[in-house]
Amino acid sequence: MGMVSEFKTFAMRGNVIDLAVGVIIGAAFGKIVDSVVNDLIMPIIGRIIGKLDFSNMFITLAEPPAGTAMTLDALKKAGVPVFAYGNFLTIVVNFLILAFIIFLMVRAFNKMRAAEPPAEPAPTPEEIVLLREIRDSLKTR
Repeated sequence: MGMVSEFKTFAMRGNVIDLAVGVIIGAAFGKIVDSVVNDLIMPIIGRIIGKLDFSNMFITLAEPPAGTAMTLDALKKAGVPVFAYGNFLTIVVNFLILAFIIFLMVRAFNKMRAAEPPAEPAPTPEEIVLLREIRDSLKTR
């Protein structure tokens, strides 16, 4: 039973629960960033580069079967190995945007944290105060 109670103590700590909340919010936020990258940014980048669709940028590593459409989805369904560098580029852009947003959030948090007044020191325990008084009275003798 020692390990069960130890796990319960661990799981109920505030920072573990905060971490769980952070992971859940991060996953939801990741979906938002995915949508921003895939639906807003990559089409604009593709348009600027020359009407390219990043999701269909790939190199086939084997000869596809006859009659297979030359799209990434069709080739994957047919079992043709593909080097899908377009998806990789999309994920890299996704990561960079997410990392930049997290950087901005941490930076703002650190500024708010620095703006808080320093906490007052805890009052000295009464025993310590009495011991100091005794020490000081012994010095003066």
